[in-house]
Amino acid sequence: MEENQVYAMPRIGDKAPEFKAVTTQGEINFPADYKGSWVILFSHPADFTPVCTSEFMTFASMEKQFNEANCKLVGLSVDGLYSHIAWLRTIKEKIEYKGMKNVEVTFPLIEDITMDVAKKYGMMMPGESNTKAVRAVFVIDPNGIIRTIIYYPLSLGRNFDELYRVVVALQTADEFKVATPADWRPGDDVIVPTAGSCGVAKERMETKDETVKCHDWFFCTKKLDKDTVLKKVLKK
Repeated sequence: MEENQVYAMPRIGDKAPEFKAVTTQGEINFPADYKGSWVILFSHPADFTPVCTSEFMTFASMEKQFNEANCKLVGLSVDGLYSHIAWLRTIKEKIEYKGMKNVEVTFPLIEDITMDVAKKYGMMMPGESNTKAVRAVFVIDPNGIIRTIIYYPLSLGRNFDELYRVVVALQTADEFKVATPADWRPGDDVIVPTAGSCGVAKERMETKDETVKCHDWFFCTKKLDKDTVLKKVLKK
């Protein structure tokens, strides 16, 4: 990478920028190695910092839950590999937090001392820091397309229940051709896509389908039970 090379900020709907990197779990070729799986690629500011420690312990404790939703986890910071290894060992051997202890992080943590990957993904924000990546989250689908981007400042730890909800909601929307309303969780009603014409809208509002409820022509919901959603999303 040229020292002053400038990358365009990735956007939702873009192909995830490609890179090869060394991680705590060996070399990876991203996103090619993850084709067929959803991925959360996330950055943290630095090893041996308290907010990041709480986040890694939470992610590691939830890894099985994410994996069951066909979602892999990949972390990144601009620290070196040996720092990563020492930090993760410290977490496992010394840190107990919120009932979590002996936590082993088994998902890859990328070494990015050149900041190449962080810059490709817009994780470096000078207004926050020139030397630390902000807390970025990229949800990438099985075809390598960026579907969600969330940024947090250095001081704010992430809500991991929300990150899991995002992954499940995206898969539900794809699978059932629907949208999900505010605060949606599996078992809640989903939104039927807006009708393309007045005639279709009128027909939909007059539907006899008891699972569909139209609040107005542009806002119709339907029931989608939790078991149906989870059967499609979760691995058995």
